[in-house]
Formats: sequence, C-alpha cells, structure tokens
Amino acid sequence: MGMAICNWDTARFLIFSSNVFDSLVYYSHFGPFAFALIFGVFLFLKDRKSLSSRLLLFIIATFLIYIFFDLIIWATEKSSYTMFFWSLQNLMESIIGATALYLTYVFITGNDISINKKILISLLLLPIMLFMSTKINLAFYNLTNCDRDAVEGKLASYSYFLQIIFAIWILIITIKGFFRYKENRIKIALFSLGILFFLLALSWGNIAGNITEDWRLSQYGFFGMPIFIGFLSYVIVKYKAFDIKLLGAQALVFALVILIGSQFFFIQNNTNRILTGITLFLSLFFGYFLVKSVKKENERKEELQVMSDKLAGANDQLRTLDNAKSEFISIASHQLRTPLTAIKGFISLLLEGSYGKLIPQQEDVLNKVYTSNERLVNLVEDLLNISRIESGRMEFKYDKWDMDKICQDVIDTFVLRAKEHKLDLEYISPNPPVPEIMIDGTKVREVVSNLVDNAIKYTLEGHGGVKLKLEQIADNIRVTVSDTGIGIPQTELPYLFAKFSRGKDTSRLNTGGTGLGLYVGKSMIENNGGKIWAESDGEGLGSRFIIEIPMVQSEELLKKWS
Repeated sequence: MGMAICNWDTARFLIFSSNVFDSLVYYSHFGPFAFALIFGVFLFLKDRKSLSSRLLLFIIATFLIYIFFDLIIWATEKSSYTMFFWSLQNLMESIIGATALYLTYVFITGNDISINKKILISLLLLPIMLFMSTKINLAFYNLTNCDRDAVEGKLASYSYFLQIIFAIWILIITIKGFFRYKENRIKIALFSLGILFFLLALSWGNIAGNITEDWRLSQYGFFGMPIFIGFLSYVIVKYKAFDIKLLGAQALVFALVILIGSQFFFIQNNTNRILTGITLFLSLFFGYFLVKSVKKENERKEELQVMSDKLAGANDQLRTLDNAKSEFISIASHQLRTPLTAIKGFISLLLEGSYGKLIPQQEDVLNKVYTSNERLVNLVEDLLNISRIESGRMEFKYDKWDMDKICQDVIDTFVLRAKEHKLDLEYISPNPPVPEIMIDGTKVREVVSNLVDNAIKYTLEGHGGVKLKLEQIADNIRVTVSDTGIGIPQTELPYLFAKFSRGKDTSRLNTGGTGLGLYVGKSMIENNGGKIWAESDGEGLGSRFIIEIPMVQSEELLKKWS
C-alpha cells in the first residue's frame, strides 16, 4: 500500500510525484524486485516442467506485479490511479498467500493438492475477486491536507485475515511433514521458515500501515522476498530442491553484481567510483569461478549418482540371481535326497544278504557304491544347510546343554573309525566340570563331529591320533580338536571357512570332500553366539580347530531365544 506526499505548486499536473526515488522506496522496491526478477528468470530457464517450479515462478511473477503496482501508487499524483492499483493489490496479496500454501504442500509432500482443497482455496478468494472494485474494498479517498490516503473497507480486512489463515495452514502442513518425512526435516524446516517469513513480513507491513495510518511501514514488508530467496537458494544448493543445481550460486552472483553496480547511481566522487568499480570487477571474477566450480562439482556428483544407480541395479540383479540359485539348490537337494536314501537302504539290504548271498566281488562293488552314495548324501545335506543359512530358514532350538556329554557322544561315535585307521582317539574332559550353556546342542554336536571326522580323514593311517579337549577359558567354553595330520599352510588359513575352500593336500587325501562342511559349521557356531577358527604350526605338523562359546550369551541371542 502507498501514500505519496504531494506538492501541488510543482506537481499539480504531473502523473509522477517527486518522491519516486525516495531512498526507502528505492531499497524496498528495486532491491527485492531485482532479486525476485533474477531468481525467477533463472528458475524458468533451469526447470520449466515441475509443478513446484511453476508455482514458485508464479509467486515471483505476482510479487513483481505487486511491487510495480505499489511503486505506481507511491509515484502517481492522480487519485484514480491510486484507487485502481490499490484495489488490485488486495487481490495480489491474497493470491500470493494462496499460491504459497499450494507450493508448500507440493514441496513437502511431492504430490499435487486435491481438487477439494483447490475448490476451497478458490472459494476463499472469490469474495475479493467479486468485490475488488467496490466500496467494500476501498471506502473513499481522502484529500485532506493533501495527504492522499485511501480508506480501506471490510474486504481489505478480510484479505488480511485470509493471509493469516494461509500462514497458519502452511504451518500445519509443515508440522505434519516434519514428523512424516523425517529424512527431509531440515529441508522442510528451512523452506517453510523462509516462505512464512516472506508472507508474515508482507502481511505485517500492510496490517501495521493500516492500523497506524503510516503506509511507509508497509515498505519494509518487501524485504521478506530477498530473505525467502536466500533460504530457498540454500535449500536448492544444499538439498538439490526443484532439480536445479546451479541456480543458487548463479542467482547469488548476479544479485551481488547488480547491487554493487547500482551504487554508481549514488556515488558522488571519483574515488568511490574507482573502489566500487574494483569491487564490481572482483565480484565478477570470483563469481565466475564460483559458478564454474559449483558446476563441476555438480557434474561429478551426477556422474557418481549414475554410477551408484548402476551399481545398485547390478546388486539387485545379483541378489535376485543369488536368491534364485539358493532356491534352485534347495529344490534340487530335496529332490535328490529321497532317491539317495532309497539307494542307501537297498544297498544295505543287499550287503546284509536279504536278497541272497553275495560273492566277494559283488560285495566289494556294493561297498564302493555305498560309499559313493554316502558322499552324495553328505553333499546334499551340506547344500541344504547352505540354502537354509543363506535364506534365513535354518531353525535353531536353544536349550541348556552339557558340553561334556556332547563331546563324549562324539568320541563314542568315532572310536571304531579311529581304530580302523590305526589312530589314537583321546578325549580330555574338563576338571572341574564345565557348567551347562544355552545352545542348540544338535547343531553344535554336528560341528564337533565334522571336526573330528576331518581330523581322522586328514591324518595318515598309523601316524599319531586325534585329541578332543573340553575346558573353560575365562567366561568361555572351549572345544579343541587337534590332530597329528598333514597340517595347514599359513597361506590357506584365512580362506579355510569359505564356501568350497579346500587345501591342496586335503583334496589329495580326501577326494570326496566338498569344501562346504567348515563353512556350514562356522555359521552354526556363530548362530550359537560363538566363534570358530583354525591353527597350524605348518605343513606336516598337524592342526587345531577351536570352538569358543560364551557362557553368558549376548542380548541379541537372548532376544532370539525368547
């Protein structure tokens, strides 16, 4: 809104008064006008498609028209001009508030506003559109003492009330978005703070001018636009809002150059002109490199983003293939296990003589078939275990178990096997006894059995033996399986528990091994809260496989058990 101070002796027949370039009017109108114009032009050139950008451009265009109308009100000496443009300004203020509400919703949610809300906003604006040119808007025009002041009616008060409603509505949308979109909280807060400051500054200036009848106060409200653009530029540069990468830096440099260049209109001596010229040159020079560096940085970020997206896509494909592989292995293993079990049963019946006495040659062949079938059964079981582990379908049933009893059962199982290989099999029980621990005893027994079985396999016949030792070390229960076998090279130790990992000498002694047993065992022990590792003094010097399980399990496992 505006009020011009007239001098009828000098300006009775002038369209524009002598106060057009008053210092306050200059800074309140031309500064925000330049900021908004530069920002709007860059916005239009950089992003013409998104709804957020179009709404923001509409707000800026409406604000520029609003400033132009207000400048005419301040400049003109004709009451008809003042009344006409003043009445239009009430409509412009409400449209800016409504569009700001629309923009805030789209910016925060990423969606267009519903048709019902669009109708509601239109209905709220309708009274101002219908009665804009009536006395309800501007009651009359006061020429007393040459102070040209239009007296506002109830419609103007409704416009101010509407702007406050829009601001509260924006605040509600912001609060909801702040709690709903937690990853974008800072971006939402900065954007909403800027646009609320702009609206409140614009409304406060006009409301204060109406109450005090000093319309110069309204001019301070225009400074809300540069502040809003400052917030918005930071959000664009920092959070890549509006899909505009360089707008913030470019707009900042151009606005700085224009503001510095405008000082030439007020400089009174050559020294200041030279200093201002140097400042302008430096701003152009460093501004150019600033924009260039920001552009390069954005290009690198875009390249990295493209590579990251491709990598993410490749990872998704690999994950899909891995799941398909696991599913195939699971199905194939299930299908294989049934016939292999049947073959094993019939071979056992043949060897027992259930279908007649066998000659030695037949018995030898059947024993070889039985051994090969047993290897296939073990392979299928390992593949099934891997499939269950990788898909998270392996079940663990935890309860209190006595590790001493588990170890003794394993020794009893392999004692005859050790004698066949002419090896000693010794169990060193703990003294004093170790307490019971919460584990899946079946899975742990399976792992210990596999370690003892491997120790027998990879120890040369008649060369020493295998020891199984159980002890308590601090707060852990430790199981150690040691042998006097071929040993493990130091280079192979780090890869021993990987899938299909087998040493050179181990493959020579045990051609039926798959390299899956240790991988499966490691997963089972870790799911019991423990760890497993191997030690060896070198090739030909034997090896030690060690399992440690804490007596007090972690909170994560306790939650899993509960």
